[in-house]
Amino acid sequence: QVQLVESGGGLVQPGGSLRLSCAASGLTFSTYGVAWFRQAPAKEREFVTSITQLGSITRYADSVKGRFTITRENAKNMVYLQMNSLKPEDTAVYYCAARTGSVRLEISEYTYWGQGTQVTVSS
Repeated sequence: QVQLVESGGGLVQPGGSLRLSCAASGLTFSTYGVAWFRQAPAKEREFVTSITQLGSITRYADSVKGRFTITRENAKNMVYLQMNSLKPEDTAVYYCAARTGSVRLEISEYTYWGQGTQVTVSS
């Protein structure tokens, strides 16, 4: 069956960096668009960034543009989220999601989800 497993979350000070990973299995990874979403306490889940099947097109929420970078390695069935200059408002559970074909912004468009990894930005 299809599995997405996130890792790399943790506690980091403001201004610090983290690299999240999403390991996929059970699917032909190169045919799936992938996105990261996040959900902060008492808030709705929101789009963070996405990457197309071959990695040629990426998109970012305005709140993370210039600080976060999404990449993928299809040979390893992996997607990464490099997060720099982290702010307290980046604190959330981060989810990896995949869908057949191109990427979308809407949560409902994604078929497969990971369990999430907690990112906490605090001094």
